[in-house]
Amino acid sequence: MTSMDANTIRKKFLDFQVKKGHKVIAPAPLVLENDPTTLFTGSGMQPLLPYLLGKKHPDGTRLCDSQPSMRLQDIEDVGDPRHTTVFEMLGNWSLGDYFKEEQIRNFFEFLTDEIGLDPSRIYVTCFIGNEKYGIPKDTEAAEIWQKVFEGAGIEAKIAEIGSAANGDKRGIKPGERIFFYDDHENWWSRGGGCESTPIGDPCGPDSEVFYDFGEDKQDVEKYGLAHPASDGARFMEIGNQVFMQYRRLPDGSFEELEKKNVDFGGGLERISAAAIGSFDVFKISLMKPIIDKLEEISGKSYDNNTDEMRIIADHIRGAYLLAAEGLVPSNKTQGYAMRRLLRRAILRALDLGIATDFLAEIVPIVADNYADLPDSILTHREVALEVMLREENAFRKTLSKGLKELKRMACTFISGPRPSGPSPRADGANSRPAGLRNAPKSNVQAILTGFDLFKLQDTYGFPFELSVEECYREGIQLTDNYREEFEAALKEQRERSQTASKGMFKGGLEDHGETTIKYHTATHLLLAALQKLVDSSICQKGSNITAERVRFDFNLDHKMTPEEIAAVENQVNEWIEADLPVVFDEYDKDYARNTLKAHGEFWDKYPEKLKVYTIGDFDNPVSREVCGGPHVEHTGVIGKFKIKKEESSSAGVRRIKAVIE
Repeated sequence: MTSMDANTIRKKFLDFQVKKGHKVIAPAPLVLENDPTTLFTGSGMQPLLPYLLGKKHPDGTRLCDSQPSMRLQDIEDVGDPRHTTVFEMLGNWSLGDYFKEEQIRNFFEFLTDEIGLDPSRIYVTCFIGNEKYGIPKDTEAAEIWQKVFEGAGIEAKIAEIGSAANGDKRGIKPGERIFFYDDHENWWSRGGGCESTPIGDPCGPDSEVFYDFGEDKQDVEKYGLAHPASDGARFMEIGNQVFMQYRRLPDGSFEELEKKNVDFGGGLERISAAAIGSFDVFKISLMKPIIDKLEEISGKSYDNNTDEMRIIADHIRGAYLLAAEGLVPSNKTQGYAMRRLLRRAILRALDLGIATDFLAEIVPIVADNYADLPDSILTHREVALEVMLREENAFRKTLSKGLKELKRMACTFISGPRPSGPSPRADGANSRPAGLRNAPKSNVQAILTGFDLFKLQDTYGFPFELSVEECYREGIQLTDNYREEFEAALKEQRERSQTASKGMFKGGLEDHGETTIKYHTATHLLLAALQKLVDSSICQKGSNITAERVRFDFNLDHKMTPEEIAAVENQVNEWIEADLPVVFDEYDKDYARNTLKAHGEFWDKYPEKLKVYTIGDFDNPVSREVCGGPHVEHTGVIGKFKIKKEESSSAGVRRIKAVIE
């Protein structure tokens, strides 16, 4: 056991690999702009895949790096001692150069000589072979391991386990250290096991390396007897050596490759945990300072609040890395994932009694922990904290209201049981008013629907997954098909947004391109700023919006002063920089006009059902207008607003021409 911190281990690994003839390559960004197949870089080998498939790498045949990675499919597992959404993979590759002997010996040397791990706590696995496809047992790797352990004075008997389920029943016999498993555990291909390996792909056996934290760590009743591939806490995988030595042929069989590759990946967090002798990765140097600060802020102990503190530490760490790469929270793809991480962390902080903003105290700790990562990927370090604080502030404004609304919905009484699916509309589309806001009350309790969850997301900024999690935590029942109901509501919203301009609410847009939509939302902010700073009676008298500029006409009996123009411009930019949410819903006309106080110009001509866009806090909005859309989802994407000209349009009507820079 050593006390080595994670940053030191990262540096030692790269220095060690350079000493062995490898070239250090820059890690790939977490956010892959040109890869539509995945949200984030999810493994150390992902950016190297083209070269493992045969393409020549410009830096040669021996490569190494330390690759930040993110897997949101593990998000529900965060809270246990070893799962995280973001992790760092130490990697080295041989592209047709060295193979099993050099790889196995080098990794063992790194773990024992460089890091100082006790070799008697290291266990390994190898591939047992597959008779159906004529793939032999990987005795070559096992025999190399036996020699390596023998050199360290350790007996290394071989055990044939097969499946992990067999291991749960059998356990470990005295002296056993090398374990043969089937292709569910020790075979690599892009498709999984031997049967699902894609035709034409390289593939092969792997040899995984585990650290033993002690027999007392295994919960036998829950996980069965201890063995390396068990889900229990005795063994933790700290590295995987993939030996790409086969290719699958069109007839389904496998042939040996002439040029064989090595792909090694070792989890920095897990190796760091082994170095301090703790199965809990949240006690390593990249995590513990965050936990310590959470204990200080909350006045509660980690031992009694492990789930909450682990989730907060993991999610803030992941969100920081995304923000430092230039990502901002949004309701789409990677930005939505980032928003979910931050809002999940804030909700768990609420569980700890942290009811006020706290990211300003945590994020600098994370930034210090990752000061050694290269600027080539963390290109926006200086604004990361600001981006995260804006999101925290925006969510805090609606957090308590959203939670109250969730619980209120769960206790709502409606007349008769709710239908399980959408109700039909006259035009044949599926629709249902989110939340049944005008429904009469009776004595039948409403099991919460996906339409309710959609309203929470659309109005209060509660991502769908967070609402589901809160329902589970609060014991609130959901309808059997809540997910389908949510998707139906989301689909209908998109369809309404796409078709709204065909009717009377076109709003002067030349087209529905991305830039034009930004100008459209900026126009709403402009009107709100004019009403706030110049004259509350100002109304829109006309507008024309293109991808190059906005032209906005409004009633005013005097020429605006330079001071008024500057104040309006600054106010619009403040709202843009605040990254305010932009949401819409359909309401009865009277409700929109008299209760919501939505701004509109043609109430007599409006239909009985109309669309209203709200910018900012729902109960105290910056802007609320009757409008057909479309608009951006949050103001931060608009850009800098600049008023170019203020002039007369006609008697009593002024005109502003403005651009987004």
